[in-house]
Amino acid sequence: MTKLLANYVTDQWLVGSAEGFTLKDPITGESLVRVDSTGLDLNAVFEYARNIGCAELRKLNYQSRALLLKSTVKVLNENKDKYYEISLKNSGTVKNDSAVDIEGGIFTLGYYAKLGESLSDKNYLLDSDFVSLAKDQSFGSQHIYAPLPGIALLINAFNFPAWGFLEKMGPAILSGVPIILKPASSTAWLAHEMVQDIIQAGIFPPGAITLICGSSKGLLDALKPFDVVSFTGSAQTAKLIRSHPAITEFSVRVNIEADSLNSAWLMEDVQSTDPVFELFIKEVCREMTVKSGQKCTAIRRIFVPEKLFSHVAQAITARLSKTLVGNPRNDSVRMGSIVNLEQKNTVLKGIKELSNQVEIIFDGNSVDFVDASKDSACVAPVLFGISTAKEAGEATSVHELEVFGPVATLVAYKDTSQAIELIAKGQGSLVVSLYGEQHESLIKGGLAIAALHGRVHIVTSETLAQTGHGNVMPQTIHGGPGRSGGGEELGGIRALHFYHRKVGVQAHPNLLNRL
Repeated sequence: MTKLLANYVTDQWLVGSAEGFTLKDPITGESLVRVDSTGLDLNAVFEYARNIGCAELRKLNYQSRALLLKSTVKVLNENKDKYYEISLKNSGTVKNDSAVDIEGGIFTLGYYAKLGESLSDKNYLLDSDFVSLAKDQSFGSQHIYAPLPGIALLINAFNFPAWGFLEKMGPAILSGVPIILKPASSTAWLAHEMVQDIIQAGIFPPGAITLICGSSKGLLDALKPFDVVSFTGSAQTAKLIRSHPAITEFSVRVNIEADSLNSAWLMEDVQSTDPVFELFIKEVCREMTVKSGQKCTAIRRIFVPEKLFSHVAQAITARLSKTLVGNPRNDSVRMGSIVNLEQKNTVLKGIKELSNQVEIIFDGNSVDFVDASKDSACVAPVLFGISTAKEAGEATSVHELEVFGPVATLVAYKDTSQAIELIAKGQGSLVVSLYGEQHESLIKGGLAIAALHGRVHIVTSETLAQTGHGNVMPQTIHGGPGRSGGGEELGGIRALHFYHRKVGVQAHPNLLNRL
């Protein structure tokens, strides 16, 4: 029987009492490790983190906690080779795709380590300036951000087992809030290995870090009023979290990042010979294939002027047809597998549902996978297409169903107003990217859909070498309205606000000036 990974609770490693859930190689089907949390006293675990962890972290100021993060970055960098090996085995990703998760997570944690070094040596943050409440200036108000006296329950999705917890961990620990990490069971091995290395390095004080691998049953029941929940995952699970008494009765703060039908919009002024056109094609294909399309920011809907539909379809098809799919152990492979067979079946089901309304332009699954059987979790890129603007709004599934894999739909639009209308049918997304050259139309179009998104990414020939549509940078907020969850992460120091309470302090100016 495979190894059962232990949980790190109350500063000790404890295994669950049941057989647990087995993680498998999505290419070979080999059993890797098991996870289980059965038998843990979650109330005691949460109380320990809440009481011991909070007290220990609050002995440190922001700058001192930043040093903890800096030391963590060093440890993770020293152990990267084995992280890549685990990612290949457990997630079926090629090395470049694993880097998005591993290097991206470490970079983000490093960003918050550096940010923390610039913060106050106190244990709170100031918000704006003193405001007088009296005509003679003898009384006024100063707002501050006070760290919450609870824990941060970090529930992460299967697609980013490293970045998913590191990007949450940075702001939480920097704020002085201990974390209880719950990785998705199917890919928990990587997060477990990272946490194990961190713990062995002796970086953090008691109670600062808790790791629970296995079932999430009972986690929400252990929450108390000043705790917070940061969740990344499906809209269905998000609904369950929002309806839990801890949220509805205790007003536990919750941040949710859920499903998202992100868009790429090629502006009307673009010609097929323009440099930005070629970048648009590359970006669409990259977003369809990186991590096999299993990214919350991946492009799902591709909006192009009706006159350019055939040009775009041919260009995307030509590029996708060169993408070799299969076993990431083969150096010729450019795209690995879906995370497991269960998720593969979900992707195939979504493809079938979309095909009931929309024509398939390209299906890479007609070609054999490289060093991987049809029974593996591999799914090749699939491009759907709606070639006429008249039909663009009629295929409702395109604007309502997210297939979480290497799947996107090319949609023709008549004019800018229709493009805006079609993008809005996504009901709120994490990111939209616009491609064009005329600044005025890009600004107008971007502002028209800004409130529907967490991030508006504008690309011109002036920015060809810069970061892409799907890259989540710690300096910019990550999240989105509506169906994408209504949450907000990262964004520099803004991320710390989730773990603080904004408080208005009223007093004489002489007192407030000492804050």
